[in-house]
Amino acid sequence: MAIEIPRDLLPVDGRFGCGPSKVRPAQLDALLASGATILGTSHRQAPVKNLVGSVREQLASLFRIPEGYEILVGNGGSTAFWDAAAFGLIERRSQNLVFGEFGGKFAGSAAAPWLEAPDVRKAEPGSRTSAEVVDGVDVYAWPHNETSTGVAAPIERIVADGALTVIDATSAAGGIDFDASQADVYYFAPQKNLGSDGGLWFAVASPAAIERIERIAASDRYIPEFLSLKNAVDNSRLNQTLNTPALTTLHLLDSQLRWILDNGGLSWAGTRTAESSSVLYDWAEASAVATPFVADAAHRSPVVVTIDFDESIDAAAIAKTLRANGIVDTEPYRKLGRNQLRVATFVSIEPDDVRQLTRALDYVLENLGA
Repeated sequence: MAIEIPRDLLPVDGRFGCGPSKVRPAQLDALLASGATILGTSHRQAPVKNLVGSVREQLASLFRIPEGYEILVGNGGSTAFWDAAAFGLIERRSQNLVFGEFGGKFAGSAAAPWLEAPDVRKAEPGSRTSAEVVDGVDVYAWPHNETSTGVAAPIERIVADGALTVIDATSAAGGIDFDASQADVYYFAPQKNLGSDGGLWFAVASPAAIERIERIAASDRYIPEFLSLKNAVDNSRLNQTLNTPALTTLHLLDSQLRWILDNGGLSWAGTRTAESSSVLYDWAEASAVATPFVADAAHRSPVVVTIDFDESIDAAAIAKTLRANGIVDTEPYRKLGRNQLRVATFVSIEPDDVRQLTRALDYVLENLGA
C-alpha cells in the first residue's frame, strides 16, 4: 500500500532538485507582470539590452568583483563554456581537478587535439583533490561545488607564472560566499541557486583572463563563432549576446538577483544555505540508517546534500514515495549508482521546508515496508 505522508509533515514547496531547481513564485509573478514588454521583442533594442545590463550589474554587485573584472554572458550554458574554454582560454595545457561528473566533463573538453593532454587529478567520489603547480600548465580548473557528489572545494588562486585559475560555479554561484579576487574566471549557468532557466552561461572574468582571451583570438587558432570567448567579451560590453538569448532566463535571473541583494547579498545567501544543509547533515548523522556520503565535514557542500542509506533501506523507494507525496527530485545523480538521496539546499529553498523534509523522511522510514 502506498504511503501517504500527513500534510502537517510536508514542506510548503516540495521542489528539492539540483537543477533545474526551484523558481520562487515571486519571480513568476514578476515575469507575468512585465515580461510582455520584453518577450517577443528584438534582443538588439533597448528593453532587452537594458535587462542584460541589469543582470550584469547585479552579478557584479553580488560577487563584489574587483576593479577591472568584467561580467561576461554567452549562449549555451556551462557545457558550451567548457568547449569555448578549450578553444579560447587554455593556451597550451590545463590541470583539471576531477571529483565528480562535471569536473570530468571539463577535463574531457580540455583534451582537445590542438592542446597538450590535460593534467587530470582525480579523487574518489565523496572526496576531493587539490591543485599542484606543474610546469607548462596555464589553466588550473576545478568545480567550486561538484553537483553530482555534494563535494565543495575552496577557491584559492594558484600562484604560477602566467596561469589562470578557472572555477566551475554552476551549482555554487549565488549560494556559497567566496572572494572573487581568488579566481580569474568564475563561470556558471543560472538554473540552480540563481533560480532561473538554462540556456546561458555567465562568467566573472579578470583582466588577465580577458587578455588571454584576446591574445588567443588574435592567433591563428581556429575558433567557431558560437564558441568564441572574444565574441562574448565584445558583445557583453554592449549588453548583448552573439545570437538571441533566452529572455525568460534573463528575466527570472534579474528578479532572483534583486531578491538576494535586497536580503543581504552573498553573505546572507551563504548563511541561509549553510543553515539548510546543516539540518540535513545533522539528521543523517543522528540516523541509525543514514549517513552523509561526504565523510569529511570540511568537504561537504552547503548547497547539494548527498545522504547514503544502509543496505537494508531502499533509497529509491524513499524517493519514489516522496515524489508521490509532492516532494520531488531527491533521486541521486544517475551515474553515481549509490543507494542515496541527493537534496538541493539552494538559496530559494526555505530552511523550514528542509526541516519538514526531515520529518517526512522519518515518517517514510517508519512506514516503509509496513
